[in-house]
Amino acid sequence: MRRQISSLEDAEDIMLEVFIAALQSETFLKLHNNEQQAWLNRVALNKCFDYHRIATRRPVVPLDLVITNLYDDDEHGPDNVAVQQEEYRVLQQHLTSLTDQQREILRCKFGHNMSSPEIARHLNKSDGAIRMILARTIKLLREIYRKDDERRGS
Repeated sequence: MRRQISSLEDAEDIMLEVFIAALQSETFLKLHNNEQQAWLNRVALNKCFDYHRIATRRPVVPLDLVITNLYDDDEHGPDNVAVQQEEYRVLQQHLTSLTDQQREILRCKFGHNMSSPEIARHLNKSDGAIRMILARTIKLLREIYRKDDERRGS
């Protein structure tokens, strides 16, 4: 079978299938030794044919190739996800230094994609007041990040 199947793992799987078929067969144990050998060879050959027939319909890609290419230039790759989670953690930490009103305005603006007039109606404030609070809050967050970068030595 190893000569018929290029992948050692696939050959082992087929060998296992052959012996399972032998164990499930009611007639296998009634055969003589040379007949059992011929039966096993025939089942193994048929399983190899099945393997090749299926392989031509569904091409197989080596797992090593998939792993190396899976996250290439992918924003969802493990490294990028870890960096993004760290950035979210830092942002959450910085947001705790803001007032409830500032956080709510940011949530409406960036979380719910609301315009300033919509936020003003939602919070019963004037559009000008919302724009002013939003501008000051963003400026404050920039300052917090700048100080944080300076403290880290970046």
